Amino acid sequence: MDTPLFDTALARRRLARARANGRGGGYADFLLARAAEDLDDRLGTVLRSFSSALDLGTPTPAAARILARRLGGGRILRLAPLPEASEPGIAGAVADPEALPVAVGSLDLAVSLLALQGVNDLPGALVQLRRALRPDGLFLGCLLGGASLTELRQSFGAAESEMEGGISPRVAPFAAVREVGGLLQRAGFALPVVDSETLTVRYADPFGLMRDLRAMGLTNALSERRRTPLRRATLLRAAEIYAARFADPDGRVRATFELLWLSGWAPHESQQKPLRPGSAQARLADALGTREITPETIPDPDDRSPR
Repeated sequence: MDTPLFDTALARRRLARARANGRGGGYADFLLARAAEDLDDRLGTVLRSFSSALDLGTPTPAAARILARRLGGGRILRLAPLPEASEPGIAGAVADPEALPVAVGSLDLAVSLLALQGVNDLPGALVQLRRALRPDGLFLGCLLGGASLTELRQSFGAAESEMEGGISPRVAPFAAVREVGGLLQRAGFALPVVDSETLTVRYADPFGLMRDLRAMGLTNALSERRRTPLRRATLLRAAEIYAARFADPDGRVRATFELLWLSGWAPHESQQKPLRPGSAQARLADALGTREITPETIPDPDDRSPR
């Protein structure tokens, strides 16, 4: 049996520690707050109503609260990664996103913020979400994309190569835009759309970024991570490389977070369908007012006859 990419139990323990930690200011929610604001805006552009909705795995109830406000009395189910206090209008339970305890065709809307990048079987999770939706139901999700933490990944890789003669996995391999778009199609979603937003956060030094990652519960939970403690010399060298390569003129360092937004609909007969090849009723060249180029109209370079 293949080793799973993520140690899910460890990831949950670290999220629990981050949410319970008061010494460092508690859970660092700036990324989640941005995603929740975007979710609210995106739902505001959808010209249909929903009566039942799911919040899958979002680290805090931020998304569920938006659903409760927008559905106005509809049925809201939050499947959380950790036990938490109940909230009015929201039914809650702890669940694994890869084993969705929801009946087929029971939801109008499903959302998930900053959770799906940590599942071991993302294709399977998307298939389960699509099956849980009624025909013409909507899925909206946000997860960390492939450009996230590229500076940290490069700095640790260079430091470990220099100080220890090898590289160990320290930053998760987040999915790229094209990969996620293909997964939505494979899962059976209609009208799939993926878009990307890159956020740059600046810190006084790389250790500020590391403190925030710990306060978000996003420190290394890879199953193949090195089990021995990180050497202090390697850590300090990684911070030096980070500052040398990724500092702005004022000395502050940059950290990249890429947010990938996914949307797709459960298939329904009312949705637009792509035209069959060859079924167009007008030529693109006519619409653009240009001459159509075909293999027959391309000039022969050896033909020197007058035109």
